[in-house]
Amino acid sequence: MIGLYNGLVRARNAVKNAWSQIDVQLKRRHDLIPNLVETVKGYVTHERGTLEAVVKARQQAISATGGVEERAKAENALTQTLRSLMALAEAYPDLKANQNFLSLQEELTSTENKIGFSRQFYNDTAMRYKNRIEIFPSNIFANIFGFQPQPFFQLEAAGEREVVQVKF
Repeated sequence: MIGLYNGLVRARNAVKNAWSQIDVQLKRRHDLIPNLVETVKGYVTHERGTLEAVVKARQQAISATGGVEERAKAENALTQTLRSLMALAEAYPDLKANQNFLSLQEELTSTENKIGFSRQFYNDTAMRYKNRIEIFPSNIFANIFGFQPQPFFQLEAAGEREVVQVKF
């Protein structure tokens, strides 16, 4: 009994740790965005709506205080606006050549990759925890002590599920 209970506690704590790893990378992304927006502002004068959308999505992502679902939804919205910002840069050759922009873009890309790996680790950990909660005999103790499964961090935007078109 003690071993089963302690295993459930360890699994629940692993899920919390995995979420905190995502949180660290999201904070880093939130910190990079204002610098990126300021750099783009200097070159892009007619695209104010895109810049405002990025700033608004960043603020919503920072202020999301709910559970995994609410935060994932806000982060997915931010990801979509960042894609719009990066696509906007394609229309401005001077911006694409700016060293500061390129550096920020590379840092953001690196952070996005880390977020992806952290999401994958979180989902794997949440799945292992969920399995422990649902498999006999630990499911009996999970029900008695109120262990609840954690939600997966999933893509919400249909565009994120589509295959990227590469054309030469």
